[in-house]
Amino acid sequence: MISEPEMAGEFDASAEREVLDHSGPQAAGDRPPRATRPRARWLWALGGAVVASAVWGAVLFAGGPRDGAPDMHGYRLGQDPCGAVALKSIGAAISPRAPGTRFEAGMLRHDALDRAQCYIPLRTESEQQRSDKGWHVSYTVTIKVALHKKTDPRVEFEAGRTATDLGVDPETEVEVVPELGDKAYLLSLEGGEQELRVLDGGAVLSLGITSSLAWEDDGQSPDAAVELPDLAPHKAAMISDMRDLMTDLKS
Repeated sequence: MISEPEMAGEFDASAEREVLDHSGPQAAGDRPPRATRPRARWLWALGGAVVASAVWGAVLFAGGPRDGAPDMHGYRLGQDPCGAVALKSIGAAISPRAPGTRFEAGMLRHDALDRAQCYIPLRTESEQQRSDKGWHVSYTVTIKVALHKKTDPRVEFEAGRTATDLGVDPETEVEVVPELGDKAYLLSLEGGEQELRVLDGGAVLSLGITSSLAWEDDGQSPDAAVELPDLAPHKAAMISDMRDLMTDLKS
């Protein structure tokens, strides 16, 4: 009688085919010959399926929940997320935030999405910000935070990287900012505006600076407008204050 091959150790390639014993007449009590490989092949297939299932389960476990909910990385909106924004770097580069002055667009709290938005004017330094022609330059910082708790915002973030509150402008300059969240872009728009956008897990954060001009000479009418200041030198300050904002929202 030909016995089944042992399952321990390396797989023996010489035992691949089925073997039947037809070498002569059988005794009355002998059992009929049987194929040995089908059962071995079935056992190997079963073992492979078990291993594959275990590996796949480990991958799913390591990848987080299967319902598509993103990792929030500890982000949350407190009672006053905009009040905690110090703007230390922007304050040093341009001007500190005006004390006690801000406009909030309201806060949304929902099982699927938490969102906050606010506008923070910087303190006016009349001697430094006024041009020779009587024009006054003012700056406003805009903070936007959206915490997506049910769906991953990654695809939407990438698709809308040239979209602004005023629409889609293909001429918008988009610069990749490395080592900031999962993905970050710095947008330079016409009209004295610059915006830093960050995707970090389920959090989408934005910090923007807008400059504007106002005429402040009651004695005469403006004869010519002046150009808005270049915001490009303030990129590093924006990145630094964005890092502070991300840290504050995790504390």
